[in-house]
Amino acid sequence: MRDIVFTRESGWIPNVIREDGELKLMLGAGADANHAPRTFSFSIEEAHLAVIREDLARHLLLWSAVLPLCDDAGTRGRLDENAAGALLDPILFSAPVDVDALFHRIRWDRGRLIAHGADIDLLERGQVCAAMRAATETSNGKRAQEYHANRRRAERGTVLAPLDAAILKYTGQYLHGATVPRRMPDAVDPALLPEVMRVIATAEQACAGMRIGRDPRRGKRATDKRDWDRMATTVDAAVRRAHPELVDDAVRTVSFLMCSEAVDRSRSTPMEDDEEAGGDRANFGGSTRKTILSFTDDKGVEQKWHLDSPRTATAEFWEFVGDRSAADNEVFTIEDEEMGEGIQLHFYADSIARITTVREGEGGSDPEYRVEYSLVDGIGGYRNLVSTFVRGGCAALEQHGPWMPDVAEFERARRRRDAQ
Repeated sequence: MRDIVFTRESGWIPNVIREDGELKLMLGAGADANHAPRTFSFSIEEAHLAVIREDLARHLLLWSAVLPLCDDAGTRGRLDENAAGALLDPILFSAPVDVDALFHRIRWDRGRLIAHGADIDLLERGQVCAAMRAATETSNGKRAQEYHANRRRAERGTVLAPLDAAILKYTGQYLHGATVPRRMPDAVDPALLPEVMRVIATAEQACAGMRIGRDPRRGKRATDKRDWDRMATTVDAAVRRAHPELVDDAVRTVSFLMCSEAVDRSRSTPMEDDEEAGGDRANFGGSTRKTILSFTDDKGVEQKWHLDSPRTATAEFWEFVGDRSAADNEVFTIEDEEMGEGIQLHFYADSIARITTVREGEGGSDPEYRVEYSLVDGIGGYRNLVSTFVRGGCAALEQHGPWMPDVAEFERARRRRDAQ
């Protein structure tokens, strides 16, 4: 049978329980293999309970010292109760100078004490007892997160000036650099907000008119990495030139914000080809204008497009690619059966083949095709080639070569490019 003897306002601070007549300190720490919280306990005496009840600082110091032992237990192991018990007297009964000396020798959870109000400067100097004079039962987890974030930056040699910190808080990346940035003006000291906005304005002006396009080769929501890198480089250069005092972390978070917002805009836009989206179909007249096209992938799935379809051929094709593209499905074909021509896109090799019918099959004989290969420069190159083929067929692709009919020659060209 278990009874709670003593507990504090915060449910995470260790409780004192009586279990089968024995006093124990019980705390939750870590998780098991199923991610459920683990609970540990070890025996204490009435004298320990008296100090724990009356002295919040010592209670928190004991908790901080026991937590690493819980971490050692992992997801299945047992708490080393002897090691935990050995901490009781030195932490709860010793003079402050001896407690400070103990904390120089053992592992302890610094963040836990900071979350409960410990003076960070005193902790850094090793004066743990003095640091706990301002301790509170309530926890401020954000305070500990800020401490750890600053410590990680310091380990990299980065020290934030007030404006650097304000920019990181504006983007929501002050605590976690991996967080997707967003605009949070309320998180910034009002006195620093105008300076932050000047930096943001510099970035916005630098990337005005730039966009990050979609990359259907990697799925419906994927975007072009080259476009991202181009925008990030442009913003970085502009911000560093206009505000040379900023540290790298602050500059990177601004370019990350600009790129993330550009990606959001791209993903909210229908998948249309840059040249055909919103255009007048009549402007693409002529005998080579495609009226019926067949899209296929490497799995044999086929989709037809007709001129009277509600969307452009390029938009329909890239939507088809976004839906079907995968690691084992990287070859897509657009075919105009009426004209006897088509293109085959090889995403795995950044290459394309244009295929034209030289002679129709007659009397049971197979038709004869001319196949020519060319290298492609990223998703932008693919978009341009697909759009060109849809408007003008294989003949219109001539200017986008060189086209190599010899497979061996093409493979040598591909290897040279990949080696660069």
